[in-house]
Amino acid sequence: MKIQFNPDGSLRRLAELPTLEASMDDPYGDTRGILSKDVTLNPEKKTWVRIIRPKPDHLQPGIRLPLVLYFHGGGFHTFSAGTVFCNNLCERAARLVPCIVVSVSYRLAPEHRLPAAYEDADDALMWVKQQALDTINGGEPWVRELADFSRILLFGWNSGANIAFNARLRALDLDLGPLKILGVMMTQPLFGGEERTRSDLKYADDQMLPLTVSDLTWEMALPVGANRDHEYCNPWASPDLIQKLRKMGKVLVRGYGGDVTIDRQRGLVELLVKNGVKVVAHFDDVGFHGIDLIDSRRAVLTLNYLKDFINSTSSNS
Repeated sequence: MKIQFNPDGSLRRLAELPTLEASMDDPYGDTRGILSKDVTLNPEKKTWVRIIRPKPDHLQPGIRLPLVLYFHGGGFHTFSAGTVFCNNLCERAARLVPCIVVSVSYRLAPEHRLPAAYEDADDALMWVKQQALDTINGGEPWVRELADFSRILLFGWNSGANIAFNARLRALDLDLGPLKILGVMMTQPLFGGEERTRSDLKYADDQMLPLTVSDLTWEMALPVGANRDHEYCNPWASPDLIQKLRKMGKVLVRGYGGDVTIDRQRGLVELLVKNGVKVVAHFDDVGFHGIDLIDSRRAVLTLNYLKDFINSTSSNS
């Protein structure tokens, strides 16, 4: 994991991946057909979002685009919206769908344990709501001028998929009008539990996400003293949470058979279907945790699934 624990419980991250600046000041932004800019979300929490949108000359005049709120992966403890593969994924999505992507840089564990990231997701949703309502000051023009606020979708990979899932359930208790959340898209969602699954044991020595790393990830992310049957990690263990599932809207789950967490992902699909949720599931037999970050063909295929999922939604669905 290339991390060291400091005496105060914070982390020293020794292998941070390269980051990309927003394309407002990037001479190559034009050639990629996108524009992006960074906006402060909460100055006290030091959270921010990166807005990524197609260039106007790549769109039909007067078109309104769905808005995708994206939560990056990294086991809750690393990466940001600017991390190279997070940024590139969002750029591809903005071009391919097309859509506006608001990529959230939330607070990281263990300095900020859950539910801090979920609270930052709440902040991001309320920020989007403010853009829809701010008719006097104009709000953020990149969002207000182009977004269809009746087509909001939550999207995440790995721990970000966990955040998207929990953010959707928490949103049921928020006043988000006039926003309408139509669905949740989860790629290789990260969930767990105290009881070991077959894939936990089969892929315990996986090079990308060994079981020991998964366990340590949850140890750092969960509230102090909580085990992996806490509802943030194990939704099956929370009756109150399960009661909310049927109100989630449409859900997409993407996974790969060689992922240590695949049994949890399949179990999540079963849980959702059992509780009346409309689910689109795409599971490949071959593939490992994080393969979309390495194999560009798989990444494009996943984004095409996302495109079909988004285009299958409407404000009346």
